[in-house]
Amino acid sequence: MRTYLILLLPAMLTACVQPGGKISLANSNTHVVKEMYEAFNEHNWEKMAACYHDTAVFLDPSLGPAEVLHTRQQIADKYRELGKMFPDVHDEVKEMYGDKNHIIVEFVSSGTGPDGKKWSLPICTVFTVENGKITRDHTYYDEEK
Repeated sequence: MRTYLILLLPAMLTACVQPGGKISLANSNTHVVKEMYEAFNEHNWEKMAACYHDTAVFLDPSLGPAEVLHTRQQIADKYRELGKMFPDVHDEVKEMYGDKNHIIVEFVSSGTGPDGKKWSLPICTVFTVENGKITRDHTYYDEEK
């Protein structure tokens, strides 16, 4: 019985979270997503882009209604421009959920516009992670704000 418990305990500690549950720290796919947000907040756009696969699929209101394929260089360039427009842009992760290779992040992006006006925008992104890199980034927010 003791041997059974010793074998069962590691499996229980590293088990995936049930769909809809908060993410397990044992889920290695969270690491690349956390690294991506850290690089974003450091405004290290190349490091951030390196968290993505060579090419990744994006769905984002700022890119139009359809999915768009971006290379790492296009990702870095897009966020470099964002950083120029909003030099203090920052993402505060509120919650992270997931199951296997899907990681869902609720966060608040904030910054100061060129007119000096501060803004804050709640956002939700669904990431797909494969082989340690982000392959899909589906971002949802109300662009009317």
